[in-house]
Amino acid sequence: MSRVVVGRITHRHEGELVVFHIGMTINQWWRVDKWLPIFGDMPRMLQELMSDPESGLLGSHILLGSSGPYLVQYWSSIDKLYAYASAPASAHRPAWSRFNKRARSAPKAVGVWHETFLVDRAESIYVSTPSMGLPAATEAVPVGSRQQHARQRFADGRTAGQR
Repeated sequence: MSRVVVGRITHRHEGELVVFHIGMTINQWWRVDKWLPIFGDMPRMLQELMSDPESGLLGSHILLGSSGPYLVQYWSSIDKLYAYASAPASAHRPAWSRFNKRARSAPKAVGVWHETFLVDRAESIYVSTPSMGLPAATEAVPVGSRQQHARQRFADGRTAGQR
């Protein structure tokens, strides 16, 4: 388990920031043959991205929702996100092909979804948590005296914590 960072932390980031949510909905839990291989593809893609500092992936956090796992990713640019998704040599392309093949053979078993956000402003606060989210993906900074409330952090520049 990660070390807990005691205190109130926010993030600082300059430049473009993209938040990408991607998830899997497991509609038929008993169809392990359809959803488990898809679940197994994500660690390979994350490993590929994190081993390449130029990929644009700043960080990610895996969560578990009621319908299945999902991943929150932070990217340095929309162009780098789309470049990875469409790169013929990336792990994403064959994983996407495998998903489509499985999905056609059992259309109700499993689904995938994603949402992409180009962030103009972001506010964050993490109190006594392990390093995660925006501070882990960008730069973690202590909450300053002018940033005690969410509205202040949100108004304090292009992204929270930025000076």
